[in-house]
Amino acid sequence: MKEYRSSNLRNVGIASHGGAGKTSLTESLLFNSGTISRLGKVDDGTTTTDFEPEEIRRKVTISTALAPCEWREHKINFVDTPGYADFVAEVKGAFRAVDSAIIVLCAAAGVEVETEKVWRYAEEIKLPRLVFVNKMDRENADFYSVLNSMRSGISPNIIPIQLPIGAEEGFKGVIDLVVLKAYHSMGGNKFAEGEIPDELLDQALDARQQLIEAAAEMDDDLLTKYLDGEELTNEEIKQGLLTGVGQAKLFPVMCGSAYRNIGIAQLLDSVLDYLPSPEKRIITGKHPLTQAALTLKSTDPFSAMIFKTTADPFVGRLSYIRVFSGSMKPDSILYNASKGKAERIGNVFTLRGKHQEALTHVHAGDIAVVAKLQETGTGDTLCDKDKPVIFDALSYPTPMFTMCLETKNKGDEDKIGNALNRIIDEDPTIKIKKDAETGQLLVSGIGELHLDIMTERIKRKFGVDVLLKPPKVPYRETIRGSVKIEGKHKKQSGGHGQFGHVWLQLDPLTPGGNFEFVDSIFGGAVPRQYIPAVEKGVRETLTGGVLAGFPMVDVKVTLYDGSYHTVDSSEMAFKIASSMAIRKGAMQAKPVLLEPICTIEVKVPESFMGDVIGDLNGKRGRIQGMEPVGEGLGLVKAQVPMSELFKYAIDLRSITQGRGDFNMHFSHYEEVPQRLAENIIATSKKDTLVEV
Repeated sequence: MKEYRSSNLRNVGIASHGGAGKTSLTESLLFNSGTISRLGKVDDGTTTTDFEPEEIRRKVTISTALAPCEWREHKINFVDTPGYADFVAEVKGAFRAVDSAIIVLCAAAGVEVETEKVWRYAEEIKLPRLVFVNKMDRENADFYSVLNSMRSGISPNIIPIQLPIGAEEGFKGVIDLVVLKAYHSMGGNKFAEGEIPDELLDQALDARQQLIEAAAEMDDDLLTKYLDGEELTNEEIKQGLLTGVGQAKLFPVMCGSAYRNIGIAQLLDSVLDYLPSPEKRIITGKHPLTQAALTLKSTDPFSAMIFKTTADPFVGRLSYIRVFSGSMKPDSILYNASKGKAERIGNVFTLRGKHQEALTHVHAGDIAVVAKLQETGTGDTLCDKDKPVIFDALSYPTPMFTMCLETKNKGDEDKIGNALNRIIDEDPTIKIKKDAETGQLLVSGIGELHLDIMTERIKRKFGVDVLLKPPKVPYRETIRGSVKIEGKHKKQSGGHGQFGHVWLQLDPLTPGGNFEFVDSIFGGAVPRQYIPAVEKGVRETLTGGVLAGFPMVDVKVTLYDGSYHTVDSSEMAFKIASSMAIRKGAMQAKPVLLEPICTIEVKVPESFMGDVIGDLNGKRGRIQGMEPVGEGLGLVKAQVPMSELFKYAIDLRSITQGRGDFNMHFSHYEEVPQRLAENIIATSKKDTLVEV
């Protein structure tokens, strides 16, 4: 691929709800530009951008994929993103790398949940957008219904620049409202330019008038001319659209069929006509030391961000780089401002799906890929060391769906650590932690599909078979009463005997008190050298609990009496005696089971708040409050037992049709209701017997 300057570049993310046809559209764009000679199909697993085995098998996009092409002496870097909520990190990373986006909608389904979400992500960073209504050939396709749903559901500034000719099986082509021409499909990637059908002419003229008004409002000179009654030229209409789109104030709508390859060439033209080039983009960052705000233009010294990382077992780490300013060449040394370290760049290339193509020079505004960076990860800033800058890190939702990860084969425990480190490097929304209380390795992701895909990748890339299981709840035990108890260990079996004798008092502490050991021995009833052994025996026994094997907390243990034998007493004997006393005494001191309680905040559309509150009540939750948090949104605050929340990410998605979000964190421990406690204790004892 030849060298392209900033003015001849476009970076366009393609995003939608799953199933709207993003990947098929990307494939058609590559085909119409002459980049590929054969039109691949998602169902056949032959598309350029869905090349991972998991994507081919499931027929869904999982990873962001780069798809550069050339059109009218320009290079367009299309970035195909996933359409499912579990892979939101891929979408957010891609949106930081591109200068505009094509939001794809299905002509039969209209605005769907993920359409709203990707639109919101783009709105947060004021990303220019163009809308493509795909699948106009599908049954129940209705362009005008989709148009209305967009205006009411995502933005009133939606303006069509095309109208369809026909629909469903009768979909034949599109009308360009700017030049007032019809483009009829001739099969393949061919079309015929002609006059607008008579039955659609009045409708097209009305829609063009609305388009002219919208374009004129984007430019003061055009607006003055329009209000003076003068006719705007086609070029002036385009200029008004370009201005409005660039400011993310106007969103043109086009239509077509990726499957039947209708309207795709016109979409390529519109990308160049209406979506901004990176040449004039102003980038904001900070000085890494002083934190002073900085603004950069494309002509400033080199700066770039890593927006995606993939882990390949053969090639190694692949880093996707968006160059914001300056330029980059192979075999050079750059500065990682995020880590404060130099980084050597080897070969530089672009990817089209999985196909590599070497680059000799990467200018500002372009996207490239480099292999085997040692210090640099996703979100890091690369720059010129003499002109350091650091860009804001990528922000991702907190993963809230947690499972326990285990290896199928015992010999794989050593391999899993390396595999997980590589997976986390590739996907920043995967979080791993070892639970100190349960001993389990916990993995958190966005949803069930997210973690399923992770396990498949671990097996395929690193050869480790893993299982996902529900996590254990880190229950605890405590006592509600006080008791004085004797513990005596006496054993005589020839030679040296064993003798240890203690009197202990057990008292409950206030929640959070954890454990307190008090030595109240007077007169040497228990020699000083044996008291540490008594405390050790107490601590070890409390760690294992007495009801169900969970740690016992908030207990004060006082050693106040005992006796010893000058020959037979030992540290071990006193340790055993104190353990016996604790086991017996705790069972007499009204032991109870405690469960972790989480504070949860659920943000949902107000229409779903009643259902969410009812569900939380059904999970033994206590509602703490409700408040509005934006247009049509409400926040529900509650405290809910952790045991009820492991699959809440799935439950909430079902209740709210995917429109709800939540965050939660540990709050405190509370006593488990008696009926549930009995079941937990019985299950724990059964599991212990099975292990034995």
